[in-house]
Amino acid sequence: MKQMTKTIFLLAVLAAATVLAGCTQSTQAPTATPQPLITATPTVQPPAATATPIPLKTRAETIPSDAVKMTPETDSYPPVLHSSEWNQPEPVGAPVNTAGAEDSPFITPDGNTLYFFFTPDVRVPVEKQLLDGVTGTWVSTKHGTAWTEPRRVVLQDADKLSLDGCEFVQGNTMWFCSAREGYAGIHWFTAEYKNGEWTNWTNADFKPEYEVGELHFNADGNEVYFHSARPGGKGQLDVWVSRKVNGEWAEPQNVEAVNTAENEGWPFVSQDGNELWFLRTYNGSPALFRSKKVNETWAEPELIVSSFAGEPTLDNAGNLYFVHHFYKDAKMIEADLYMARKK
Repeated sequence: MKQMTKTIFLLAVLAAATVLAGCTQSTQAPTATPQPLITATPTVQPPAATATPIPLKTRAETIPSDAVKMTPETDSYPPVLHSSEWNQPEPVGAPVNTAGAEDSPFITPDGNTLYFFFTPDVRVPVEKQLLDGVTGTWVSTKHGTAWTEPRRVVLQDADKLSLDGCEFVQGNTMWFCSAREGYAGIHWFTAEYKNGEWTNWTNADFKPEYEVGELHFNADGNEVYFHSARPGGKGQLDVWVSRKVNGEWAEPQNVEAVNTAENEGWPFVSQDGNELWFLRTYNGSPALFRSKKVNETWAEPELIVSSFAGEPTLDNAGNLYFVHHFYKDAKMIEADLYMARKK
């Protein structure tokens, strides 16, 4: 058998891992929610190879010259707000948004740190994103009312390949999903924030039969909500919850109140534990729904934002951040992060 290079090995892994980067992997108009992230697949050690570090690049130098920067004025399908609790959604703006694709936002509870996934060109297949030196997780911090120039969050050794996303941050711990050397498929990892950098990334898979997709922990870290197509659900992707019992994650329970025969996923839980946000297809495109907890039970979900809106995340002030995908002639042009300010 010929020895595979590490690039060939990673391409084989990534062929089944296109959900990693959120909804930017396909430029065709979506007809259904992307398939779930499946973790904890069998470990496969890659063959030895001579490592050549891929130099990190800036976002600006990798965005193609023919990229089109969309605006609300040129948007054929702008976000539609269905609630009086928020002001109209607006782009987060420069320097966060570019003509590339900003996706998969996560805002810290204090509203001062914004993580997101970036890839410079939605037309580029995932195997080339792996090698472009820029696709991955980025972060911007707020100074006053302005966001700083985002910087790359490095979550892999310089001489190894990986494609990372699905970030969730709680205190000094980041959870993220990754397709990387030494693992087949996509797995969950944690990283530790230390001396101004994320480091000490460690495998943090759940039991494989749980089939944990994109996740969100509650404030005390003892409940994890995630989407999955695991058996026992109502349809395609469902929202599930697992609770920590004696230090172990218990058998996941289906959150029946929010699930249907269609897709529900990408959950977010408010810090007080009283709101569960998620994505559901509405009128043919992703939309944001919210369920409130009433007497310890999740109530009927309500539609908040529709029209190519995904991956909700809120700060403690109730400001809503999400990704909006721009489409024209049934093809994705780019993606930006939007914010709807709580009234």
